[in-house]
Amino acid sequence: MPHRTVHAWRETNAGWSGSRTYNPVMEFPPTIREARALLAAGATTPGLIAEAALARANGNAGKNTYLWRDPQWTTKEAANASALAATPLGLFGDGRSNLWGIPVSVKDLFDLAGTPTSCGVELYRVSNGAAANDSWLVERLRRSGAVITGKTHLHPLAFGITGENPDFGDCVQPGDADALTGGSSSGAAASVLEGSALAAIGTDTGGSIRLPAALCSLVGYRASIGRGDWRGGAHLSQTFDTMGWLFRDLEDAPLLAETFAQSEPPEIREYTRFAVVDEGFLDDCDPAVAENLRSVTAELQALGLRSSKIDVSWWRPSFEIYAAIQAREAAEIHAGNYAHFPPAIRERLEWGAGINDAELRVRREQHEEFSARIDALLGEHQLLLLPASPVARLTAGGDHSRARKQILRYTTPFSLGGYPVVTIPCTVGGMQLAASREEDESLLKLAARVGAQRAAAF
Repeated sequence: MPHRTVHAWRETNAGWSGSRTYNPVMEFPPTIREARALLAAGATTPGLIAEAALARANGNAGKNTYLWRDPQWTTKEAANASALAATPLGLFGDGRSNLWGIPVSVKDLFDLAGTPTSCGVELYRVSNGAAANDSWLVERLRRSGAVITGKTHLHPLAFGITGENPDFGDCVQPGDADALTGGSSSGAAASVLEGSALAAIGTDTGGSIRLPAALCSLVGYRASIGRGDWRGGAHLSQTFDTMGWLFRDLEDAPLLAETFAQSEPPEIREYTRFAVVDEGFLDDCDPAVAENLRSVTAELQALGLRSSKIDVSWWRPSFEIYAAIQAREAAEIHAGNYAHFPPAIRERLEWGAGINDAELRVRREQHEEFSARIDALLGEHQLLLLPASPVARLTAGGDHSRARKQILRYTTPFSLGGYPVVTIPCTVGGMQLAASREEDESLLKLAARVGAQRAAAF
């Protein structure tokens, strides 16, 4: 059975007609669309929704969803959003942006004026000091009227997939202290799960949005490489870093592409077919995850898309290509500071520093060849579908030393090509659906159709 997000607001307020003031402290809408409709109708305010969000912050067992937050600052941001002038733009009939009044968390890789940017390590939180200016991304969010609830937890340097962090504590899922959120966008996932944000900014280098989304039964959107502007953002690997979102409901997906778009969106493509990896690629996949791959395949077929099975045994070198380029670039960014980082990260940085220019050239040539082959696959099949992770759970306190390579085998093929990807949540795990570069809007529209089909089935 496909995943169902339980919409408590819909169930407890089915008879709401707009005749009373909505009180989000008691009743919190789980979707962006519901919140925006209430705001557009004047049934609530950015301040009331921010109050409800703040009351839920740091709701996991470690109380560490956020590495920086200031409720008074957020309350003022909500007031500033209320005072923004309306424009001709907007889909909700009130001349406001899609994110106006919406509580949004931001991964602590992006500068917010007056606050430190930790990159997930105490060294940088102290040595970087308070940022003088907003990053491009934060500036854009604030200008849209989004209400930032704080800066969220991440795996140190965004260089890992578990959400474990010796400086700030491991990030576990709100409501399940025995399960890690996954990383590196760990606090982003936790903020949406606990309801302190309706949407969360993450980054995805090798799977840092897709994996937490899959482990936490959330939607993840990884933008095409090159979308957005990294001014005021901390890189891990310039070749692969991209921005994105975590959120609850597939039908909200089309509302979020505009954050990273800097020009007129391309014409929407109507997809007619997709390809699914064959069973040979799934030899280390949890049976329940593999079963949900079949379920999502059936959901796409029910929308009228034709499916094909493809042999992707040639994808297996993707991790080695990715890991070398990523480690070399990360080693240059963090040179001189390796001793301050956890042993596993320090070892990867030292390895990356030892990759010489000749080796790097070989890896970049392999990267180019690999990307061209996936470009050809997408040209033939339009979309590619496979699990976002072969495992559906990372147990807190467990030994995950082998998990990184196992999981990144599933995610790095799309990282190498810089493709937009949506993680489709399932009862167990999540599926990643990838499209060609710059087809973000088309992909997100298809994701919303999957969501609408699910909603109609219940």
